[in-house]
Amino acid sequence: MGSWCIVGSLLPRYRAQLAKALNVSASQGTMHCMEPTGTISTNLRKGVLEYCVLAMIGNGEMYGLDIANGLHGQGLLTSEGTLYPLLARLRRNGQVETSWRESSQGAPRRYYTLTATGRESLAAFSIVWNEFHQSVSNILNSATGDSR
Repeated sequence: MGSWCIVGSLLPRYRAQLAKALNVSASQGTMHCMEPTGTISTNLRKGVLEYCVLAMIGNGEMYGLDIANGLHGQGLLTSEGTLYPLLARLRRNGQVETSWRESSQGAPRRYYTLTATGRESLAAFSIVWNEFHQSVSNILNSATGDSR
């Protein structure tokens, strides 16, 4: 299943250029392109994953696997291979701190806590996200006639 992009009012010379750039077919008068919803979801996840991780850690100290499970449960993480490099980058950037603890279930575990810098990043994202979300919702609702 996909979403439709319809660009019907382009002049023929621009329609052909856009069709070539998007690798889609342009018919006379209307250009249709399919974008799988999976691609849309992937791109959205990539844009917000860092801040979702900061928000989860902001609720209290967390173990990496607990973060992964929480994100997976919300449909925001498809692979742990994405999470651990992100956590390492957040640590290098000073947004999270880590501590090691012995575990009764095996190897020591690394726990993550939010730093002041991480809290500032999360607060800034929250402001931008709320404005961005509202703007996109307004546009989508006006396009579909939904008055929410």
